[in-house]
Amino acid sequence: MIVVCPSCMKKNNLPADVAVSEAQCGQCEADLWSAHPIALTDDNFMLFVPNTEISVLVDFWADWCGPCKAMAPTFERLAAQYKTVQFAKVDTEAAPRLSQFFQIRSIPSLVLFQQTTQLARVAGAMTAPQLQSWLQQNGIRG
Repeated sequence: MIVVCPSCMKKNNLPADVAVSEAQCGQCEADLWSAHPIALTDDNFMLFVPNTEISVLVDFWADWCGPCKAMAPTFERLAAQYKTVQFAKVDTEAAPRLSQFFQIRSIPSLVLFQQTTQLARVAGAMTAPQLQSWLQQNGIRG
């Protein structure tokens, strides 16, 4: 399985018997899976999401957005619980090209990616049970 390092953006080829949550980057030795949402930008999004073979859940948000701020602690907490998916955040103000490309019309918007495929999308703040249910409906287990 190919997993991109969230620290240095280098591709790592993991053997099938190694869990992503337990692996380190062969280049920089950072953990390949982060228990915290990683920051994706216009510059690194295309290096990370299409090239890693684990699912990536992206929260499109903005600093001025009240519902985004309200949901942030829940998103952060659940990021540590779901070791088969990498949680990530895109600041729509700092990454206008990504926001435009993915046609983000309201925030927060969550998009679940499997490489170049958008598996699911939902807009609006969610509680932890709502987000967990949505992930389960989309085949993601904690």
